Amino acid sequence: MLRALAVDDERPSLEELLYLLHADPRIGSAEGAGDATEALRRINRALESGPDGPEAVDVVFLDIQMPGLDGLDLARLLGGFARPPLIVFVTAHEDFAVQAFDLKAVDYVLKPVRKERLAEAVRRVAELRAAVQRGSTPRIPVHEPDPDQIAVELGGVTRFVAVDDITHAEAHGDYARLHTDRGSHLVRIPLSTLEERWRSRGFVRIHRRHLVALRHIGELRLDAGTVSVLVGSEELQVSRRHARELRDLLMRRTTG
Repeated sequence: MLRALAVDDERPSLEELLYLLHADPRIGSAEGAGDATEALRRINRALESGPDGPEAVDVVFLDIQMPGLDGLDLARLLGGFARPPLIVFVTAHEDFAVQAFDLKAVDYVLKPVRKERLAEAVRRVAELRAAVQRGSTPRIPVHEPDPDQIAVELGGVTRFVAVDDITHAEAHGDYARLHTDRGSHLVRIPLSTLEERWRSRGFVRIHRRHLVALRHIGELRLDAGTVSVLVGSEELQVSRRHARELRDLLMRRTTG
């Protein structure tokens, strides 16, 4: 049974998260903290009481944007502890995903939190916790074992899709849908993480929801002040903030 600490400065969000945690049979206890400083005090007391003490904490479900000490700051502090609790970030912003996984977070859940999505995060935590108890070395999930491929789940079987075959990716909350000429695959990776990872491979953000491979853009269309691109048979809108950068990249690609 996992002992959880939820940290969020917004009371309604904290109460909802605690409600969902208490409803999960793998959670033995769940307490709340209204800011990172209070959470740090509780975790220090938990460490002083020992792994089997009454205040022990196995996992922290941690908001990121909080006044004062924020969630990333707290995670960095905990990373220096000899036996830190596991971290699951719970945030309304996908922009911090790269930093979160750099800090060895077990998972990154976007608000509003869905019961099924939180259950998946708890499952990952439970597996890592069980590995520690067995005496084996826990492994934080790796989202892309090979830079040329990405793992996707198909009917319970893990397969690998070549990154070069991906025409574009579409944001779906905590997930991204990867499109190829042969179909699409939903993966549990925020679009911002893929943008950071694949920038050097010729992928460019054209919209808050879309990341596109430049080599797969067939046309750039201008119509009454709006910009769109044709990727295969699909037309995707380009937001104003990304339009100039996209035109420059396409021009350099053509002339280069």
